[in-house]
Amino acid sequence: MTKPLVALVGRPNVGKSTLFNRLVGQRLAVVDDTPGTTRDRIEAECEWNGRVFTVVDTGGIEVLPPRVERSDKLPSTHTPLSIASAEFIPQIREQAEMAIEAADAVIFVVDATTGITAADEEVADTLRVRRAHKPIFIAANKADSAKRRDDAVDFYALGLGEVFAISALHGTDTGDLLDAVVSAFPPREAEPEDDSVKIAIVGRPNVGKSSLLNAILGQERAIVSPIPGTTRDALDTRIVWETLPVTLIDTAGIRRRGHIEVGVEKYSVLRALKAIQRADVALLLIDATEGVTAQDAHVAGFILEEIKSAVVVINKWDAVPDKTGKTMNEYMAHVRSALNFLDYVPVLFISAKLGTRVDSVLPTALRVQEERLIRIPTGELNRLIREAMEKQLPPTKAGKRLNIYYATQPRTDPPTFVFHVNDTALVHFSYERYLENQLRAAYGFLGTPLRFSFRERKREE
Repeated sequence: MTKPLVALVGRPNVGKSTLFNRLVGQRLAVVDDTPGTTRDRIEAECEWNGRVFTVVDTGGIEVLPPRVERSDKLPSTHTPLSIASAEFIPQIREQAEMAIEAADAVIFVVDATTGITAADEEVADTLRVRRAHKPIFIAANKADSAKRRDDAVDFYALGLGEVFAISALHGTDTGDLLDAVVSAFPPREAEPEDDSVKIAIVGRPNVGKSSLLNAILGQERAIVSPIPGTTRDALDTRIVWETLPVTLIDTAGIRRRGHIEVGVEKYSVLRALKAIQRADVALLLIDATEGVTAQDAHVAGFILEEIKSAVVVINKWDAVPDKTGKTMNEYMAHVRSALNFLDYVPVLFISAKLGTRVDSVLPTALRVQEERLIRIPTGELNRLIREAMEKQLPPTKAGKRLNIYYATQPRTDPPTFVFHVNDTALVHFSYERYLENQLRAAYGFLGTPLRFSFRERKREE
């Protein structure tokens, strides 16, 4: 049985993301006073009274002004904040409605400081249409005083469910809310651990990360827009690929440190970096029409720093003009030169928009994950090292030659090798690279970084 799903819904800026962070116990959702900050659905696990369930934070359900369609501009009478979010209002509503339909319970978040608004009534109407007998709990947020808690009873007029006066910021009475939510779940069954392969889709802004996710899934799971910065949170989507559980993580675009704006974008980049940290494989997306930029190399550096496996995905290949039979090979040479520190990583050329070669992305990522788990038996490893030393003698320094007594592989994920040598000062990076190339020639380790450790040991030992 899958974990119960609880959706947080409501109009913009009532504190849904603050409540989400409070429930899951960490700052996963971006919190900002700007309406429309949360645009996609984001999910995380929550545990209460021994029950583990999934909480979904959604973008605020906002109503478009009369006669304004998705492609139109808002009239000048609307505030700049509304203008900024108008592009996404229809898609945000669609994402929220999908979350409501998938949820086992819904927490309708309202603002106790304002009372019932017309927008609250619009959200309530949406819930009445889509609730399908699901339990709904009204969380009157920002009830930080006795008067506001008393006034919260007004929300019973919405006729949707029990009202809980809470403060998501301070955690006041959120326990009572969770008690009620958990009690509405069906009887508990055994819940398996998350043993899925975690694949993060990363890159600089506007290279097509969400488009690739949607192309893989075949549905509009994440909002896609040509405006850079649309995805601000890391999104987890669990699927089964040929019987293998996989978690796809869509992330916000990562810019160079000096170009990261304070506020929302800063937190978004932190989410993306954390997504890399918990991933097994990172898909590094690059815009084919712009080539490998300094920002792309910067993101690749983050992946390497975290010792993660990777696949380089050249997106928008359909938009490259005047292609010939040599174009792909020439482009490959450009990628290898610009990302020479990732020369072991496979490179794919795709079009997420047209679906071209998208079906090769997941199989390649999963093959890379398999190679990350390769273990070389100790006897075979030392045979390879001896043969490598015979083909190319270790370097000398001041008349003293490096001697490798033996090697072991204490762990995989990532593959880690320990070399016991006579003097670590004699280890030159070029010979270390030579040994790495010999191991890769024998065992591949496609897309996976190798960790080497050299330890000094006397011959007698």
